[in-house]
Amino acid sequence: MRRILPGLNLNTLRNQMLLGFLAVMMIILIFVGAITFQSVSTLLKNNAEKHIQQTAIQANGRLEGILEQINSLTTLVSTNEYIQKLLLRDVEGQPATFSERQALPPIINLVQVYTDGIKSVELYNKDGARLYPLDGSTLRDKVSEDWINLATSEEGRLVWFGIDPLDSTSLLAIRQISLIDRYFTTGGYLLIRLDRSKFALKGSTSGEGEAETLLLLAADGQLISSNDDSISQKTAAMILEDSSDQVASIGKQSFIVVKQRSSITGWTLLILTPVNVITKGTSVLRTTIVLSAIMGTLLFILLSFFLSTLITRPVFKLIKAMRGTRLGILKPIENVSSTMEIKELNYSYNKMVDNINELIQLVYEKELSRSHTELKALQAQINPHFLFNTLDVLYWSLLDKDQDQLAEYVVAMSDLFRYTITGPRKGEWVKLQDELEHVKRYLLIMKMRFEDRLEWEIEAPSEFANVELPRLLLQPLVENAILHGVESKIEPGWVKLTVARDGEWISITVEDDGVGMDEEKLRSLIEGLDNGKVSSSKDSGVGLANVQRRLQLFFSGNNEQSAVMNIDSRKGQGTRINIQIPTRGGTTS
Repeated sequence: MRRILPGLNLNTLRNQMLLGFLAVMMIILIFVGAITFQSVSTLLKNNAEKHIQQTAIQANGRLEGILEQINSLTTLVSTNEYIQKLLLRDVEGQPATFSERQALPPIINLVQVYTDGIKSVELYNKDGARLYPLDGSTLRDKVSEDWINLATSEEGRLVWFGIDPLDSTSLLAIRQISLIDRYFTTGGYLLIRLDRSKFALKGSTSGEGEAETLLLLAADGQLISSNDDSISQKTAAMILEDSSDQVASIGKQSFIVVKQRSSITGWTLLILTPVNVITKGTSVLRTTIVLSAIMGTLLFILLSFFLSTLITRPVFKLIKAMRGTRLGILKPIENVSSTMEIKELNYSYNKMVDNINELIQLVYEKELSRSHTELKALQAQINPHFLFNTLDVLYWSLLDKDQDQLAEYVVAMSDLFRYTITGPRKGEWVKLQDELEHVKRYLLIMKMRFEDRLEWEIEAPSEFANVELPRLLLQPLVENAILHGVESKIEPGWVKLTVARDGEWISITVEDDGVGMDEEKLRSLIEGLDNGKVSSSKDSGVGLANVQRRLQLFFSGNNEQSAVMNIDSRKGQGTRINIQIPTRGGTTS
């Protein structure tokens, strides 16, 4: 029987109801929990994305505000009338004098005055010679030729390069000064050096102290600013290169990455938000749903168990009463339920028990009368059958026997007839030793007829002497072995009767070495015995049919006490008949 847990049988109504209720409840909980978790998770993630996006907008707006201010002020400087004339004359071959260069500070320092964090603003002519401050350095001493060419190609737009290679605390920007009166050709360059700390970043912090990490990287991957000193240049460049990834791992911690590129500088702002900060709300929600599901499941199991027990307890009592019917116990049960359906079921069962008991009594009386009648008919059938065969033996014996032998035959036949004919007055059951004595007398008479053509043997331990069995049960089997086995042979034959114990059964075997039967004839005989269609001809086995029917009638108890008869035969090898009867039991009334 299939079990999922010790003591939990899936075939019981209560467990099926309990598991059915539990399955429905679990489906509902899982469905509702999944929808709730998905909805709240999406809401939390959307809120987190909005928060991160807002942080990015604020940080980038603050940076671009500074850059726009610098761009506006440097535009004023580059378009200043004095500077335009000074650079135009320089292009035409008239370099600025020392006194003219001394007039530049008020104009150029305008950027430093209105913008905090500007370290210096330097002016160079077209060839890269510095006009301000007043020293002999050149533009190419400060920046590479590539940077100069890039600034020229931008045609007057401010170009941000990143960290100053000569000073790591400064950021560099350069713009070309276009000459308005000379078709906007290159007249010189402005080099702006900005304090790097001006771009310091500061992220928001969660309640657990876990802050967002902000990184500002130049177009070439240089780390310009960060609010986390543990982030290296290599790590920052790697995160920037993986532009398609939205999740980055730094050490053992994972971050959600938001990237925003500045249209002014080309720099990229990275915002790294710890994943556990975003999913903190979902973890709490998941725990809440799981705990609620567990509590709900336990409560539902208790209620379902109580309800199923309330419903099935009267049914179990009814089942217990019905099981008693297999043992022949048919009795009504008390009505212990107030449920209308259960009360009706109990009432119907009690009425059925009453009707069945009446029918059983009626059928029992009829069956008892029929059994007695059939047994008497079978007994009446075997007596003339046996007498006819015995007189036939006497006829053949009179032909060639002397008077002494005939007297011995007559005495044996007298005992044989006395045992057979006077049987009903002595009862239908006899002891095995009496039945074997009768068989021996019959074999003695048969030996007188067949002489050397017949040998016989009986093996019956004395321990079985008092075993009871129906009268004349074995003699028809021995008679069948002689008449249908040995008599049909020209050579001598033998008949053997063996009694043995087989567990709680007594096994009695009668076998011969006669002509036997082929498979078809044996099958026809067995089918005739089973169907009760054996005719009365000599070869049809009337004795076997009589024995089998009497076994059924005498041992008509339950299946464990039923007697059986088996026939085995081989053509030219003989026949073996075995009957098994219980050591005690059998209906003999």
